[in-house]
Amino acid sequence: MYTPPAYAEHDIEVLHDGMRAWSFATLITVGVAGARATHLPFLLDPEADACGRLTTHLARANPQLDDLRQGAPALVIFQGPHAFVSPSWYRNRMTFPTWNYTAIHARGLPRLIEDPAAIHDVLRRTVAVFDTPVGGEWDFETIPQAFTATRLSAIVAVEIRIESLEGKMKLNQDKSVEDRLGVIAALERAGEPQGLAVADMIRRQPDMPTAASRAAPV
Repeated sequence: MYTPPAYAEHDIEVLHDGMRAWSFATLITVGVAGARATHLPFLLDPEADACGRLTTHLARANPQLDDLRQGAPALVIFQGPHAFVSPSWYRNRMTFPTWNYTAIHARGLPRLIEDPAAIHDVLRRTVAVFDTPVGGEWDFETIPQAFTATRLSAIVAVEIRIESLEGKMKLNQDKSVEDRLGVIAALERAGEPQGLAVADMIRRQPDMPTAASRAAPV
């Protein structure tokens, strides 16, 4: 992805945090039938290899499985918060509208996991990470084995050793602090969830004034 230096994020911990937060990502491969994409939940193992390892699962009926069997390289795109930015929010308005956004690209070679016990373990880990029962107890382990077996036979797990990570955090870093404060104020006034998330990320930039300094008398 095209990433000017001002927007590039290289901190592996920041990238891993983003991948966990935006874990429903897009798996992209290119095979004999062209480009294919599937939207999937991903588990991240940060301790595995230099950049970490991703694990997910998909249906055996998914045509993208052909690409994976043929050893096609994988690109996984994690899309974070984004928001339109109006020049009217800046002090210096001699510029143009833009779009703030955050994204992480992970690349690697996929490895298929087809052993039923290993697939069951991937499902168990997925439930442990994402499921938070409300209004009643539910336990994946209480599902009868005969019923679970039908699901295991219908899916394949995929493991991707991450060979490279690219992070882009386009958050007005090339604008003055005053202009960025204007963007924060406008996004917070609008109250849209994506915009609020972008405003929070801008506010946490190291050169932005802290809450205490903003409230200090002049």
